[in-house]
Amino acid sequence: MSGGLLASEVALDEAYDLALVDLDGVAYRGHDPIPHAAESLTGARARGMRLVFVTNNASREPGSVAEQLTGLSIPTTADEVLTAAQAAAALLRTRLEPGARVLVVGGAGLVTAVHDAGLQIVESADDDPVAVVQGFAPELGWTQLAEAAYAVQRGAWHVASNLDLSLPTARGFAPGNGSLVGAVRAATGVEPDSAGKPSPTMYRLAIERAGARAPLVVGDRLDTDLAGARAGGYPGLHVLTGVSTARDAILAEPGLRPHFLGADLRSLHEAHPAPEATDDGWWTCGRSAARVEDGALRLDVRGPATIDTVRVAASAAWATVDEGGVVDAASVPEIAVGSH
Repeated sequence: MSGGLLASEVALDEAYDLALVDLDGVAYRGHDPIPHAAESLTGARARGMRLVFVTNNASREPGSVAEQLTGLSIPTTADEVLTAAQAAAALLRTRLEPGARVLVVGGAGLVTAVHDAGLQIVESADDDPVAVVQGFAPELGWTQLAEAAYAVQRGAWHVASNLDLSLPTARGFAPGNGSLVGAVRAATGVEPDSAGKPSPTMYRLAIERAGARAPLVVGDRLDTDLAGARAGGYPGLHVLTGVSTARDAILAEPGLRPHFLGADLRSLHEAHPAPEATDDGWWTCGRSAARVEDGALRLDVRGPATIDTVRVAASAAWATVDEGGVVDAASVPEIAVGSH
């Protein structure tokens, strides 16, 4: 799979049989729906694309996530949700036998996943756990983090559900599990293993569960969703409704680049043209063109900026970097995408 944008002559929900959909920033934001998400996802499903919601949130159980989605007019069952807690439990079982003692630092979703994996849950480092598994929960405090640090210092295997530094909420960005894991890491000097995105483990588990032939990753974060897609060799769609912006995509290093770009989830119903390079160094798509001159990104846009504008800017910047050149970040604007 190339390091640039891919082309799809048909709508993505026709080209791919399974969408691995992130939650925060894609299907909803905090407790609020994201415009066009519900009708786009239900429409994709109606056209034959299956959905599995893949989330780095380990605090909630799949049934709770499914209930929230259903309440936002995205009918979902628990078996259509895969959490980082489930992925962490699967990772633990790669090294631990049934009945092994595990200190769980996290919410109900992580407790259930570890229990269902046949492992014995303990609450103190003094219970001699062989592993510590850590996931986000809003009620976590110093006491739980300290127990994790004590156990890791004594040799327990430290597994994190995910390493997201921030967590999008309706009020803004709050500290994520990666920030809390960082406290244990700072206290112990031990680097944890992680089961969540950007590791492709969750995607692989979801694909195996669904028996999909042509999966598509859909996410808003380059450093988790799209990095996981690149790491696993799966095509990824970056929608501009969450954390990572159009400018972030244009400046993305190779391991974080999306394969498709969309303003929002309506892009599942659209064909995706790939920008074409001209002999004089321009990249063109629709009514937009871009090139890099002396390290500076130049745009030529007829009318309001569209997602094609982001596509050509990304293609021009990526090609320059891949050929050994440099793109001055100060020359890359934040592109506000209008209708497309």
